[in-house]
Amino acid sequence: MGLTRQYLRYGPAALFGLVGSAKGNVAFLALRGERGRYVAVPACEHVFVWDTRKGEKVVILKGLKQEVSCLCPSPDGLHLAVGYEDGSIRVFSLLSGEVNITFNGHKAAVTAMQYDHLGGRLVSGSKDTDIIVWDVINESGLYRLRGHKDAVTQVLLLKEKNLLVTSGKDTLVKWWDLDTQHCFKTLVGHRTEVWGMALISEEKRLVTGSADSELRVWDITYIQEVKDPDEPESKKSKGSSPGAQENTEEDETLELDEHPEEGTGAVLEVFSVLSEEEIRKKLEKKMKKAKKKAKQNSEEEPEKSVELSLQEEIKRLTNIRASSKIKSFDLFLSPKGELKIVLLLQNNIIESYNLNLAAQVPQAVHASKITIGGHRSDVRTLAFSSDNIAILSAAAESVKVWNRATLQCIRTMDCEYALCSLFVPGDRQVIVGTKTGKLQLYDLASGSLTETLNAHDGAVWSIALSPDQRGFVTGGADKCVKFWEFELVKDESSTQKRLSMKHVRVLQLDEDVLCVRYSPNQKLLAVSLLDCTVKVFYVDTLKFFLSLYGHKLPVLCMDISYDGTLIATGSADRNVKIWGLDFGDCHRSLFAHDDSVMYLQFVAKSHLFFTAGKDSKIKQWDADKFEHIQTLEGHHKEVWCLALSPNGDYVVSASHDKSLRLWERTREPLVLEEEREMEREAEYEESVAKEEQPVVAGETQGETGLAGKKTIETIKAAERIMEAIELYREEMAKLKEHKAICKAAGKEVPFPVNPILRAYGNVTPSAYVLEVFKKVKSSELEESLLVLPFSYVPDLLRLFNEYIHLGSEIELLCRALLFLLKIHFGQITGNHMLVTVIENLKKTTISRVSEARDVLGFNMAGLQYLKREIEAKDEVTFFADATDRFEEKRRKRKKKEKMILAVV
Repeated sequence: MGLTRQYLRYGPAALFGLVGSAKGNVAFLALRGERGRYVAVPACEHVFVWDTRKGEKVVILKGLKQEVSCLCPSPDGLHLAVGYEDGSIRVFSLLSGEVNITFNGHKAAVTAMQYDHLGGRLVSGSKDTDIIVWDVINESGLYRLRGHKDAVTQVLLLKEKNLLVTSGKDTLVKWWDLDTQHCFKTLVGHRTEVWGMALISEEKRLVTGSADSELRVWDITYIQEVKDPDEPESKKSKGSSPGAQENTEEDETLELDEHPEEGTGAVLEVFSVLSEEEIRKKLEKKMKKAKKKAKQNSEEEPEKSVELSLQEEIKRLTNIRASSKIKSFDLFLSPKGELKIVLLLQNNIIESYNLNLAAQVPQAVHASKITIGGHRSDVRTLAFSSDNIAILSAAAESVKVWNRATLQCIRTMDCEYALCSLFVPGDRQVIVGTKTGKLQLYDLASGSLTETLNAHDGAVWSIALSPDQRGFVTGGADKCVKFWEFELVKDESSTQKRLSMKHVRVLQLDEDVLCVRYSPNQKLLAVSLLDCTVKVFYVDTLKFFLSLYGHKLPVLCMDISYDGTLIATGSADRNVKIWGLDFGDCHRSLFAHDDSVMYLQFVAKSHLFFTAGKDSKIKQWDADKFEHIQTLEGHHKEVWCLALSPNGDYVVSASHDKSLRLWERTREPLVLEEEREMEREAEYEESVAKEEQPVVAGETQGETGLAGKKTIETIKAAERIMEAIELYREEMAKLKEHKAICKAAGKEVPFPVNPILRAYGNVTPSAYVLEVFKKVKSSELEESLLVLPFSYVPDLLRLFNEYIHLGSEIELLCRALLFLLKIHFGQITGNHMLVTVIENLKKTTISRVSEARDVLGFNMAGLQYLKREIEAKDEVTFFADATDRFEEKRRKRKKKEKMILAVV
């Protein structure tokens, strides 16, 4: 390899400007021993935990690349399950912030998750229409349930019975029996997507909310099936027949804000379900009224029984109107009887409310609002201050100034819809160009708007500072380029002078101006027009110099290199063209992005430049070698703009996903060949997951299936097992040879130990295979065995026999053994060599499993005994306390009586 030009890698430094992404749901967390104070929200690929009282970010649970689509806290409050857009689920520990478990099973975004009440199982539903039940303790998938025809919207586990209720966008609500893993009931009463469900009245009723703005309530009753006398003892099957007592005449709601995806309104409606006690009281009142009425009408006792209507059993408490569209919400009932509500809004805000349920007329009180950390709408323009410390971002409603080092928002100032911006030399003022054609000048020290000028009749699309820093130039939709100079004017209100802008001259053109740029020596001005050309003029005389013609669609962005020799233009036709500024010759046209190129800027003192595209990528290029250097991936939606720090060490970018990202130049050199190799590897790994999933011979696709899916990890795990078995075979052959040599020589000859086995502490080859096996993740075991070729299975079975005989890792080995027997049943039973192995396995496995079961039984009995002892002790102390209190009361009463007698 000859000498290659060395580049330095840019890496992600931070994500800021985001309060919460509207893609997923908000959830209350029990953190630091407090509930109802901390909330978790998705933030692109991370999860932010906010303290609603202080409005501060407390924890960041870092993700990889994919966006977060669903959150579910565990019942013990120690873990948070996070579902991602690619279908993976990661369980974080809230104490350490680390990932404990990763589950890969879904092929599309996870849309719903729920733990069972003990936190041992996790059920997830996805856009791929499948539902998967995961074992959290064993860290593996149990099974997959198929049946829905569209994305699953909610999953609910019943506490009392081993049943699961799921709803989907296919208008169906399905009931699953998890003992037999099949769907035994489908509710088809909805006409539109079912967005949410809730179980109420001690799981005797199910409330469903769909897109037709009605809540339906279903009664749940269980039918005990008649037993067949010849049938062996088994569990009574639960045919749950939710009696279709469908009440659609319940309060017509404005819009049912019951689900993150479809919350279309800014109103949250809170309902209260009456307890049995309250219902009884209401019924008695109603009976009394009915009797009274009957008496007045001098009739006999009212024959017909009095019943409560559903509206009386489920009463509406209040409506909460948020400041914008609600995307998701979470509720928490504090022990004091106060309901805490947190809302995640569409425009990057978290709002929290308190509702006192004990009040006669419950009113929601606005508790807090987290807004300072981000803009309400997409950031359209960014700028760096000349000292590389401050970052300016401006959107449709406000201008914010951030400290680059701490990422804190220093200033927020209201503005009109901003399109372009710059820091005035000295970094004390900023200028913003708006959609209505105004230039707004802000003073950063006071955070106030000092001047507004009507600059153009249409939008101000572009602004550029002149190299001598005495003025700037603007280009607008009114086909004008205007030149401005800074001046100090006397302020009417004070004696001091303040900065102002003066319009000096104008260049009239035939088309809308989209972008303007000065050459560094201030001799030339490049103007990009709506007719897809770039015209270059002399600054002093405004005479025409060059026309750069070649793009098929308008040039949206351009920049001129520091030495004034090159101009790079980025267009909506997805190409970047590099031109010489001497003669206007096109050096090279590069296909840059998969969508419009939105922004382009050269790195200071070099011919490297960055482009941002609507394909959510940022790319770095070399304008001399016409090479693509690296791609900065991180944003999940279109990137609107970027800004490079004057020293070239930092890049900041803004996107439609509401996030601002900071990228930092590292000291790590970047070799192009290696970069391309890594890109190819990543492409291959992605394609693996999209390949056809391996199937078990002879199995038809039914309602249930395996939970896992083939990923690059499962393939690597299978390869590691294969390598270990091959090493075992080689070592066994060597050992045989060694024994023969020793026999021939008549003495012990030293045996060379394999370096891999030595690294593991001089273990035997069979123990090494077991070590490799133990290192396969529990959640990937079945999928790894599924892609393992059959030629390795006989060796594995012989090894399993050896291990189980020794009594090591019984649970893991039995799980693997039963799975191998299931998938290779035909080949194993048809192989005469394996008959004795299977016979031996049968004997050893049964005896070892029963031993393990006895140990577990003994431990369980011991724990039960301890539990009873503790309870008995508690009861004794409880009764002893009660007796003491009773005695104390008696003594007081006697004393009181004596005093009264004495007085008398």
